[in-house]
Amino acid sequence: MEKPWLAHYEDGVPAQLDYPAVALHQMLDETVVRYGSQTAVKMVLRYLPGGLIVGMQMSYNELKDKVDRLATALWEMGVRKGDRVAVQLPNSPHTLIAFYAALKIGAIVVNTNPIYTPREMQHQLSDSGAETMILLNSFYPKLQEIQARTAVKRVIICRINDFTGFPFNRMVQRTQAKEGQWVDVDEGDGVWQFTSLLEKYPPTPPAIAVEPDDIALFQYTGGTTGVPKAAMLSHHNLVANVVQCSNWLTDLEPGIEVFMGAIPFFHVFGMTVAMALSIYCGGRLIVVPNPRPIDNVMNQIQREKATIFPGVPTMYIGVINHPEVKKYDLTTVKACISGAAPLPMDVQEKFGQITGGRLVEGYGLTEAAPVTHCNPVYGLRKAGSIGVPLPDVEARLVSLEPDADGKFQDVAPGDEGELALRGPQVMMGYWNMPDETANVKDDEGWLYTGDIAKMDEDGYFYIVDRKKELIIAGGYNIVPREVEEVLFMHPAVFEAVVAGIPHPVRGETVKAYVVLKPGATATADELIAFCRENLAPYKVPREVEFRSELPKSMVGKFLRRVLVEEEARKAAGQ
Repeated sequence: MEKPWLAHYEDGVPAQLDYPAVALHQMLDETVVRYGSQTAVKMVLRYLPGGLIVGMQMSYNELKDKVDRLATALWEMGVRKGDRVAVQLPNSPHTLIAFYAALKIGAIVVNTNPIYTPREMQHQLSDSGAETMILLNSFYPKLQEIQARTAVKRVIICRINDFTGFPFNRMVQRTQAKEGQWVDVDEGDGVWQFTSLLEKYPPTPPAIAVEPDDIALFQYTGGTTGVPKAAMLSHHNLVANVVQCSNWLTDLEPGIEVFMGAIPFFHVFGMTVAMALSIYCGGRLIVVPNPRPIDNVMNQIQREKATIFPGVPTMYIGVINHPEVKKYDLTTVKACISGAAPLPMDVQEKFGQITGGRLVEGYGLTEAAPVTHCNPVYGLRKAGSIGVPLPDVEARLVSLEPDADGKFQDVAPGDEGELALRGPQVMMGYWNMPDETANVKDDEGWLYTGDIAKMDEDGYFYIVDRKKELIIAGGYNIVPREVEEVLFMHPAVFEAVVAGIPHPVRGETVKAYVVLKPGATATADELIAFCRENLAPYKVPREVEFRSELPKSMVGKFLRRVLVEEEARKAAGQ
């Protein structure tokens, strides 16, 4: 297979890598040997005068001790290899401890979104068969609503102030109680306190043989069809992606880096590129339970001197448009990989001007653990491109329709096709869904992403859009991203999402949803005229709706489908 992208790898990035034949949690054990006394994780809830913080920090030795204690506790409670342990937590030290403890005894982690409704929780817990759940105390009432309809029989309660010493732990509890976020949960009847288990059990978990090909994680995703399902990611899948990402960051300094943990660890991007990568290289992970408002992130970058800042476009957009950004010293940031959504080049350049670091767009998906492509951090960065495949990733574009023999053929460079991938990080399949697995992964290991893309002569890939997000108006295919890129060029636009809405003549028509920058003004006619100057007539939005904010997921990804559903309800008179 020809790989024109290899010519654009930075010096020091090999075309092929050697992957250690270890389970993911063994990476933590190995880091402890090298950097045991150094700080592994730090969480700041509030800065106080005199250099005091409301929060906590722990060394790698301390982290391992707590991981081993919880692993012992889980084993003594009856959790065995292959059992599923659901984890529903915001970013916190508990997340790292729970994640690595479950893996250490061969259990499978089920990452669970904290904002799930009880109905969504029930589906995921029932589908995964999880019998153990580790969650924040404020989430417990939701579990109580549906626990009887699931297999969950062991519940471990965490509190955000568990590792915050007196008197700050009381301060945090009072603050949360005032905000209605504190729930008192008593032990007993299958309920345990996280800290009680760490105090009760010794750091002597059983030596369970966990192989690289064993399942480490059930990561739920809508995939390419929107049906909720668990991607089964093995230890090898996760280890491989961590090693790939570490090699992509050519100036990564083991034992030195300070990672911003501002993207949710329950999301596969945050779990791999923030949490697991920091642990692997002996970094100091700054855990941010809530990145909103963006001032919180900027303040911690400045105070903690963060060097690596993985994130999503909305974070970087928030930084460059912050009215007081010049008051912050963000110059310790040297590299940022953005994922989950398109990243306009204008944002990349302005962020670099502010920090002196490099912000690049990458690409991935849950089924690939997740990163598969990225622009070279210090090499050639192309506007609108997701970059080139990482080492050992094969990528091809196949026709959207089968030929006369029912086969999908490769398309030529420059032509659009569905992006297909193969590499060591590609999932084993979907849990209990063989038909869904067969729809996206063939016998040769190729994963069909459902994303339409094109490749240029240098091997750089460009996502055109998802199959289901194409707008078809008057027989023309319109790519939402292309229209959004133009809207971002307008000086008054802060955020923009484009969607196809029903039209009696054209089938669909283009509508833009726009948030203006603070203090900026613009009219719908003005934005439409601006688009008309930069787009073919059939791509120009026919409507512009101004909003104070746009719907986003927990990781900051714009939810275009929510806007489409709103328009459908309007059309139905609901």
